[in-house]
Amino acid sequence: MKRLIETIRNIFKIEELRKRILYTILIILIYRFGSFVVIPGVDPTQLSALQNSSDSGLLGLLNMFSGGAFGNASVFALGIMPYITASIIIQLLGMAVPYFQRLQKEGESGRKKLNQIMRYLTVVIVVIQAPGYIKNVLVQMPKAAVTPFDGIHDPGIFFWISTVILLVAGTLFIMWLGEKITDKGIGNGISLIIMIGIIARLPGAFVAECGARFNQGGTGLLILVIELIVLFFVMVGTIALVQGTRKIPVQYAKRVVGNRQYGGARQYIPLKVNAAGVMPIIFAQAIMFLPITIAGFSQSESLTGFAAAFTNINGFWYNLVFFLLIIAFTYFYTAVTMNTNQMAEDIKKNGGFIPGVKPGKKTAEYLDTIMSRITLPGSIFLGFVAIMPAIVASLMNVTTGFSHFYGGTSLLILVGVVLDTLQQIESHLLMHHYDGLTKTGRIKGRVGRI
Repeated sequence: MKRLIETIRNIFKIEELRKRILYTILIILIYRFGSFVVIPGVDPTQLSALQNSSDSGLLGLLNMFSGGAFGNASVFALGIMPYITASIIIQLLGMAVPYFQRLQKEGESGRKKLNQIMRYLTVVIVVIQAPGYIKNVLVQMPKAAVTPFDGIHDPGIFFWISTVILLVAGTLFIMWLGEKITDKGIGNGISLIIMIGIIARLPGAFVAECGARFNQGGTGLLILVIELIVLFFVMVGTIALVQGTRKIPVQYAKRVVGNRQYGGARQYIPLKVNAAGVMPIIFAQAIMFLPITIAGFSQSESLTGFAAAFTNINGFWYNLVFFLLIIAFTYFYTAVTMNTNQMAEDIKKNGGFIPGVKPGKKTAEYLDTIMSRITLPGSIFLGFVAIMPAIVASLMNVTTGFSHFYGGTSLLILVGVVLDTLQQIESHLLMHHYDGLTKTGRIKGRVGRI
């Protein structure tokens, strides 16, 4: 405890770090305030049906990532997810389209062009999604409303156009807030905004879970304690998954230039156990929700057979297919992002070799074998983390809102963003000759960004 208090004091002694943290907090407060600003023309007192429909399923996930703005019919209702969708599309295009591959290799100028394309694509995605969201809001509003500001069933073209513009502006404003955090604050702005949206749902979900358990008496209290213990171990396992690496030794040959000797040292290549990050869950989730969304199965109460099995997100067959898809996408995404041939070529160009392995093709094959071996347990555990909410909801009867924090995208984002942010804070402390946040002075962040 004494060490923690001393570390907090050291953080606020560093002027630059103090300003960055306070700036980040200010931006987050602005974001949270905006999530409660209701779209003009919608009566906030009549949103109970919309909020109830946003408690489970796909809408529940969207509402969680937006920090409740989706269920509040806020100007931030669509949140940052259209930008995330655009970034995923750009990543996929970078794997297949030569133009985007060329931009990725052009350094800073290419990155700026990709960011600009990503922004335009985000606007297109919001314009496509906004009418669907507006229609959903109007369907949930009472039909007896009689004024334009009570959310009538057919509000007219002006309401539609103005609301679409507002939703586009809301998403772009969130993007701008995220960029400001990255530039002048601490941590990655977009990632932090997503994390804050998830955390904002935690207190309410936890209170609801406690209320449900306390109503069961002594048995309910015991189950609540067991739930918290399970949550703790799942979080510890997720941290291990995010930080896990396999180090490959690389020996560099000695070179003599003039009177100086270069090389000869041994270095290590850290290969991530989960090099794909959260992307396999996002891809698999999109595929699992696609048939339900297209067919409208989620709104039907009389489904049987295949349709019923894949409508129940807590069901066995749904989660089995979800689990297998995550393993497949983990291997696919790792194979695409981890170019072992390029790694082997770079090692060879720099005069290095892996002890016991011939440079060139043999090195690439060796690295590919190692990646396949460490990806298998990583992908299985990633799949387990993804279906953990369904497991606790079915076996322990955990409420839907609280079960989301046991795994899936939300837990991986929480763990990854917290580790990244702590890593940046620790770097500032060590740079100013203060003790780090841990005894070793080293916190490993996750790979990449959201």
